[in-house]
Amino acid sequence: MDTLTQIWDTFFDWPSMREALPEMLTVGLPNTLILALASAILGTLIGLLLAVAGISQTRWLRWPARVYTDVFRGLPVVVTILLIGVGLAPLALELWGTNPYPLGILALGLVAGAYIGEIFRSGIQSVDRGQLEATRALGFSYFTAMRLVVIPQGIRRVLPALVNQFIALVKDSSLVYFLGLLASQRELFRIGQDYAANTGNESALLLAGLFYLVLTVPLTHLVNFIDNRLRSGRPEAVQEADPELSEVAPR
Repeated sequence: MDTLTQIWDTFFDWPSMREALPEMLTVGLPNTLILALASAILGTLIGLLLAVAGISQTRWLRWPARVYTDVFRGLPVVVTILLIGVGLAPLALELWGTNPYPLGILALGLVAGAYIGEIFRSGIQSVDRGQLEATRALGFSYFTAMRLVVIPQGIRRVLPALVNQFIALVKDSSLVYFLGLLASQRELFRIGQDYAANTGNESALLLAGLFYLVLTVPLTHLVNFIDNRLRSGRPEAVQEADPELSEVAPR
C-alpha cells in the first residue's frame, strides 16, 4: 500500500503541478507553438519543392531531391538538430546572437521537409493522369493545371498523413533543448524536466505530457472533420464554379 501511495505521489502531486502550471502557460506553451508552427511552415515549403522536383522528368532535379529525402529521413532528428545547432552556431552568433530557436527551427524544418515532400509526392502521383490531360485540353498550362487541379487533389488525399507529420513536429520541438535554452526560451518539455529534476517528482513532467495531448489530439479529430467536409462538398462546389471543370474534379 505504501508503494502504491508513493507511486501516486510521484506522478500526481497536485502542489507540484500547480507550481509549474503558470510557467508552462506563459513560457512553455508559446515557445512550443512557435517552434512547431515555424518549422511546419518551413517544412511545407521545402516539401512542396521536393515533391515537384521528385516527379520531374529532369534527373538533375529528381536525383538531388531523392538524395535530400534519403539523408534527412535516415538521420535521427536529434542528430540533425545537433549538427545544425552546433555546427552553424558561430555563424548564428554573428547574425542574431545566442538565441537557438532559428537553428532549431531550421533543423526541424529540414527534417520535416523530407517527410512532407514524400507525402506530397505520393498524393500528387495518386491523382489519375487523365485529370491533368483533361485540364490541359481545356487550355490550361502545365503549371496552372498542377496548381489548380492536381496538387489540391493530391494534398487533400494525404491530409491525414500531413497532419500526422505536424503532430510529430509538435513533439519533436522538445528536442531543441539539446541546444541549450535560457529560462525564457524553455518549451513545455524543458520546463517539466527542470521541475522534475529540482523536486524529484514527475508530476510537472506529466503535466507537460498533458499539454502535448491537448495540442495533438484535437488536431487529429479536426483534420478528420475537414477531410470529410472536403470529400462531401468539393464536386458540387467545382460544378457550380465551372461546369467544364466538373469533369476534372475528383469523384
